Amino acid sequence: MSTSPSPKNPSPAVQTFDLSRTYGAMTALSQLNLTVNRGDLFGFIGSNGAGKTTTLRILATFLTPSEGRAEILGKDVVQDADSVRHMIGYMPDFFGVYKDMEVTEYLDFFGACYRIPSGKREKTVSDVLELVGLSEKKGSLIGALSRGMQQRLGLARVLIHDPQLLLLDEPASGLDPRARIEMMAILQELQRMGKTIIISSHILSELQTLCNRVAIIELGKLIYSGPVQGVRDQMATGRILWITTSSDLAQAESLLTQQSEVAKVETAEGKLKVTLKDHESDVSVVAEILVKGGVRLVGLREEEMGLEEVFLRVTRGSTQ
Repeated sequence: MSTSPSPKNPSPAVQTFDLSRTYGAMTALSQLNLTVNRGDLFGFIGSNGAGKTTTLRILATFLTPSEGRAEILGKDVVQDADSVRHMIGYMPDFFGVYKDMEVTEYLDFFGACYRIPSGKREKTVSDVLELVGLSEKKGSLIGALSRGMQQRLGLARVLIHDPQLLLLDEPASGLDPRARIEMMAILQELQRMGKTIIISSHILSELQTLCNRVAIIELGKLIYSGPVQGVRDQMATGRILWITTSSDLAQAESLLTQQSEVAKVETAEGKLKVTLKDHESDVSVVAEILVKGGVRLVGLREEEMGLEEVFLRVTRGSTQ
């Protein structure tokens, strides 16, 4: 599957250095060293209690680290908290809305909080509503909006001051499939506009196609951080090929089982499922062996390991 392109000439938007947070005897975050580059659409993956929300709240300046430090665009989140708050937009997994307010009143209020001049606020509110697809809801009461529309309104709120970095904690939580697709499309557009986005989510299939880089965290410790394809390659013990022929499958099976690169050959659904011993094995060798052996090859497809399967392999499901 395709992923969002990595930005050219990346430089750090977020860096953490041995970042730790404890609550009494419980360690929520343990020596986290993380780098998110400018322009990344970065997926932050972990089970409930893994430390994702704690990390995002520290980056948003709502929590102070017990040890270590974090920087956003070169600013320390503790020492330069005021500067950091103007650079970021933080959307928690659950956020309150004033249901008796109109959509434009709600956004105008937050625009005032960020000291956007009154003469500019109307256009700013109009622009962010257009960006999240809520222009037609300007005069609506927030309480009358669907769950998906309220989530988009929450995103509009964090965009009101044009932050460079978005910290989104489960932004698609509780949304129906259509609303999730719409939310993901908005995030892709924001990345194209040059925003850096960190998104935590349990919907791993969507992060797989949405994000260019991911981090996996469990029990407060970083397990992996890097390109989406990198974690799949790192965890794949052997490539799996599905082979279709127009000749006898038994002949193809016999040819392949004799090869040192092949770990296992099975017949399934009228095809051959071939597991190679090494992820670095050359797939073209398999095709060459079959053709030279007289097998009429119709199709050869490599099975791609999904992010969900990778996540299950690298984590134990432990929570704090």
